[in-house]
Amino acid sequence: MRRFLAFLLAGLCLPATVLAQAPAAPGLDERIDAMFKPVADAIAGVVLHAVPVGGQGAAIPLIVAWLILGGLVATVAFRFINVRGFVHGFRLIRGDYADPGSVGEVSHFRALTAAVSGTVGLGNIAGVAIAITIGGPGATFWMIVAGLLGMSAKFAECALGVMYRVQNADGTVSGGPMYYLSRGIAANYPALAGLGMALAGFYALCVMAGAAGSGAMFQANQAYAQLLQVTGGAEGPLAGRGWLFGIGIATLTGLVVLGGMTRIGAVTARLVPGMALLYVLGALFVIGSNVGQVPAAFQAILEGAFTAPGVQGGVIGALIMGFQRAAFSNEAGLGSAAIAHSAVKTREPMSEGFVALWEPFIDTVVICTMTALVIIITNQHTVGGADGIALTSNAFATVAPWFPYALTVVVFLFAFSTMITWAYYGAKACGFLFRESRWAQAAFTWVFLAMVVVGCSVPLSSLMGMADSLVLSMALPNLIGVYLLMPVLRRELASYQARLASGEIRPVVRS
Repeated sequence: MRRFLAFLLAGLCLPATVLAQAPAAPGLDERIDAMFKPVADAIAGVVLHAVPVGGQGAAIPLIVAWLILGGLVATVAFRFINVRGFVHGFRLIRGDYADPGSVGEVSHFRALTAAVSGTVGLGNIAGVAIAITIGGPGATFWMIVAGLLGMSAKFAECALGVMYRVQNADGTVSGGPMYYLSRGIAANYPALAGLGMALAGFYALCVMAGAAGSGAMFQANQAYAQLLQVTGGAEGPLAGRGWLFGIGIATLTGLVVLGGMTRIGAVTARLVPGMALLYVLGALFVIGSNVGQVPAAFQAILEGAFTAPGVQGGVIGALIMGFQRAAFSNEAGLGSAAIAHSAVKTREPMSEGFVALWEPFIDTVVICTMTALVIIITNQHTVGGADGIALTSNAFATVAPWFPYALTVVVFLFAFSTMITWAYYGAKACGFLFRESRWAQAAFTWVFLAMVVVGCSVPLSSLMGMADSLVLSMALPNLIGVYLLMPVLRRELASYQARLASGEIRPVVRS
């Protein structure tokens, strides 16, 4: 009888045992990743092609070197406008020179918040963590340097965006690199008009691809990763359901984006200051709780910037990673922000260049530095076992176990704000290619929202290289246009500053 019962029990358990040993059918997320990864690797291999430099295994992507050169050239050409124009930019943002009767859709402040919402995203949280993990604390120093140089590049491209924008029949405004590459080069170099149009078309394609890769997929991916972490991780109820989260955030994004720049500006004007302040206060709380470690953190940043112990490629490796993450975060030299700044209400194109100086400062010098300090003083970059947003979340959790939940709210807001702005960028680029067709712009918006869902269904390892490459590829045509039009900008800047000095351009009188 005992043998019979044992045999029966084994027979009853056999199906369960066999089932447990059988490979589980891949879920929707796994199937999407299997299709997506080869494409991502191929794109990253081309755009992020690197050449050895400085020995010690260091290699710099050529596109990153192109961006560094752009920031340096703009800083020298405009005689350190990133320092000289900072205060005047603040006065413009404050509304001291507001001109409501001018062509445009939004104020200086709303144009800035719309552009900042496109840059202050998860690159500030996840991207900084990646930079420090790979490049060590010294990468922080080079991120700050890149941010300061980027202010000059941002000045040039945003001033050009307004200078060569077009007003559409429905009262909306279209501008950005597509327009100064086509209209600006044709007006100043008639023999190069064909080249300008080709560069503009290539740039528009890059924006659309970058919007899908970085603006949609990367942001949604890291927002879902943070939510997954605080809800139980791989064993939690949201594991394998990234597509469901993606549908939710895509719906919210669509509700804002389909209202155009006016609605985007209204939302970001309320959202950006609050979310940035919330994150900075949280970071200051972590820093204040570890105030004794702050001197050591700054020492590690400075030593790492010039010695980079334990980092592959040494100092050059830290520099490369710092500049690459800064470029991905603040987008200076890529021209994307000029699309949002071009919607400003102003008769003076140079004024928006001064406003744009504040964008890399807020994004990189302030927010990225805060993230870096939080990670370094809590020593999470040496612990291992996490990357991207998870690493930053772990750093916040060292102070209070509930902090990752607060960070989840910030992460969602960062991702959401970036997505709505990049959806606008991509739609405007699509509009340029199809002669301002509203149907084409709407079609792109729906594609963008679909990419949000895809982004929640692939791991960070598959996504990071492609997100970087799609965004950074925009720098190639954009900076060619900036270099060609730099003499025009220098003349316009001299005229603007002379009229400021003479009082021809004066602050508005408030009643």
